[in-house]
Amino acid sequence: MFYEPGKTPHGLPFDPFKSCVVPRPIGWISTTSSDGVDNLAPYSQFQNLTFDPPYVMFAANQTSDGARKDSANNAERTGEFVWNMATYALREAVNLSAQEVPADVDEFALAGVTKAPSRLVKPPRVAESPIQFECAYYATLRLPGSRMGTVDIVIGRVLAVHIADEFIDANGRVDLVKIRPIARLGYYEYTSIESVFEMRIPGSNAALLGGLEGSPIAIAEAFG
Repeated sequence: MFYEPGKTPHGLPFDPFKSCVVPRPIGWISTTSSDGVDNLAPYSQFQNLTFDPPYVMFAANQTSDGARKDSANNAERTGEFVWNMATYALREAVNLSAQEVPADVDEFALAGVTKAPSRLVKPPRVAESPIQFECAYYATLRLPGSRMGTVDIVIGRVLAVHIADEFIDANGRVDLVKIRPIARLGYYEYTSIESVFEMRIPGSNAALLGGLEGSPIAIAEAFG
């Protein structure tokens, strides 16, 4: 099949685009408004951008009534946000926090999760989440939309990383199979990490392998 998005019909009962870019990490973002109201919401367009220093982004479409999302507003106005890893065990809480509710509603309570204080930023972390990033707001890139309206791509620099000790294995690696993160697919579908496999770029280029590992130290050592 072939179609041009927004120009020609795809001819399917459901739009296939989101099922073609998979799996997508979930940006479970916590923020605090200027008035002190905590907010928690999941975004299926989330990713790390680089690792030295680490930056992440989440993309927030407008609400169904055309307003900007609270997460984007709060991050811009206060300069801070937190990413919380979404897991299979927390899937129902993630889904509950996705509801459109007034800005004065605290989604931590709505989702039934516990607040944990952050160390460097004001927004709280999800205590039940195994990994969290405390982030400083960097910039917003606004993309023009069509029927969905403008999209806010919010970028933040990771200031601090929290990892629950029980999810670090005997080799000093994050045990993703034990954590079982969930990721977004298309339609109403999700997936979770239940197996991993390893591949290394052929050769002995230490800097290249350090980049694959995501280790600035290994890259620096490779260059002496």
